[in-house]
Amino acid sequence: MAGYVAHDVIREDAGDGVILLRSAHPLPEPVRKTTDWLHHWANERPDAVFLAERSGPGWRELRYGEALEQVRALAAGLLARGLNKETPILILSGNSITHGLLSLAAQYVGIPTVPVAEQYSLIPGALKQLHHVLTLIDPAMVFAEDGEGFAAALSMEQMAGRQIVVGRNAGNGMSLLSDLMAEGADIDAANARVGPDTVAKILMTSGSTSAPKGVVTTQAMLCANQAQYEQALPFLSERPPRLVDWLPWNHVFGGSNNFNQMLAFGGALYIDGGKPLPALIGKTFENNRLMNGTIAYNVPVGYARLRDEMRRDERLKRNFFADLDMLFYAGASLAPDVWQDLSDMAQEVRDEAPLITTCWGMTETAPACIFQHFPANLPGIVGVPLPGITVKLVPEQGDRYEVRVKGPNIFPGYYRDPEKTAEAFDEDGFFCSGDAMALVDPEDVNRGLRFAGRMSEDFKLASGIWVRAAALRLELLVALAPLAADVVITGEGRTELGVMIVPTPALAEGLAPEGGALLPGQQAQDIAARLAEANGDKGSSARITRALILSEPPSMAEGEITAKGNLNFRKLLDLRAAELERLYSPKDPAVIFVQ
Repeated sequence: MAGYVAHDVIREDAGDGVILLRSAHPLPEPVRKTTDWLHHWANERPDAVFLAERSGPGWRELRYGEALEQVRALAAGLLARGLNKETPILILSGNSITHGLLSLAAQYVGIPTVPVAEQYSLIPGALKQLHHVLTLIDPAMVFAEDGEGFAAALSMEQMAGRQIVVGRNAGNGMSLLSDLMAEGADIDAANARVGPDTVAKILMTSGSTSAPKGVVTTQAMLCANQAQYEQALPFLSERPPRLVDWLPWNHVFGGSNNFNQMLAFGGALYIDGGKPLPALIGKTFENNRLMNGTIAYNVPVGYARLRDEMRRDERLKRNFFADLDMLFYAGASLAPDVWQDLSDMAQEVRDEAPLITTCWGMTETAPACIFQHFPANLPGIVGVPLPGITVKLVPEQGDRYEVRVKGPNIFPGYYRDPEKTAEAFDEDGFFCSGDAMALVDPEDVNRGLRFAGRMSEDFKLASGIWVRAAALRLELLVALAPLAADVVITGEGRTELGVMIVPTPALAEGLAPEGGALLPGQQAQDIAARLAEANGDKGSSARITRALILSEPPSMAEGEITAKGNLNFRKLLDLRAAELERLYSPKDPAVIFVQ
């Protein structure tokens, strides 16, 4: 693997305790639009694989030269249908070659796409989320891969008057995407009008604290982010990367970071139809046996399940690590035991372990702003500003700072929501993230930043003491692994902290449900001991005194879980008010008390 680029962070003290951080390295000149990458690689490496998806025992592969031809034909068809920059395309279905081609065709001629979580269409109770998106976006065209599988969503009353296009199984009033391909439209002129300020896509936020908002994502944002990677990760330019990936394209990391990283550096994206869920993780194992990557992107639970399978499957382990330059975790901190096991496994297969790392970013930042592009000795450090980014650290509480950012990959605003847009930026034009961080070493900013919680999740005890709930949640997930799929910290306005546990199947198996909770039996002692150890000698703001295991999983239909798979903590607590009262009951048999 290539050598690492030194951090070289410039620090400026801006008064009142505010710190500005930026990289000393210049930002390479970005391309003007994503389709410039497509043209480049179609010319330089026309026979190289760009996108691939499973087909029978192997892969259906689309090469760069073929991709450019099909993108241009689809772009002509979209123009012939009357679409333009004012007529967004709503994409209902998940990752596929067809999805990728449609997205690039729209970007080729300046038509925004709006990919949404496929669960919005496939879970009956979640159709109200789709209703919200349709009302906000008002798309001219709606696309789904399968007309039959998405029939319920495509037949909603709000779909009337819109062009419905599907990849297969077209019903009444639907068109096949293949029939859109056309010739004759002046796509070269349309492409020439696309520039850095053109809207490429509108991504919906997760809606963890309010209704999902539409994040306007420009060509400049997408192109700048990959130019930042070019400087920070030189191995991306040394050989075309390869990625076997399931992360959804409706989310900024899968759809903006991963997809465009392969396109920008002439890489190959093998679409993994699996997910880190019990019913689908087997597909991920199979796909990684068939094809390995030079880069791996995943969430911590995905890596934990891969680790467990690789303990049993030597072939999978050797294939997974053989060519790996970087192992990237997102969404939460990687548990120390998983970190160490993956590092040890890698060194069993090859002389040098891959870079194990993470970054910080949001949908509004396209996404990466702060990146740990130098090896760290423990998880949780998110790194230093990427080239072109200025990080503003505003003193918040103790050693914590609120993170605000400015740079070429920051969004211009929320779609059709000027009030929320105005609230999102401070008086100096910095985007206010709402996240908190701390310096790893206040005397040496090159050591980077560590995540210290989401300020909107913090709350006060009845004593007036603040609880840093997001940071405490990460600690408890480590303490309760592998029993807890997630946890919700409770205690706002009360005298003591508690925790609601979303159990993994391993914990839930054999437990009896009673009124929204599980009666823990012999598991109570183990959980109480783990929580007591995590408490240590902490004060009331970080000391868990009681726990309750939830019997019903969080519901996306009810808004308890977001499209990204994150918990909406406030919604869950509102809907589980009865369980919350049980948790604070002095004698309830479901409550686990911690000494």
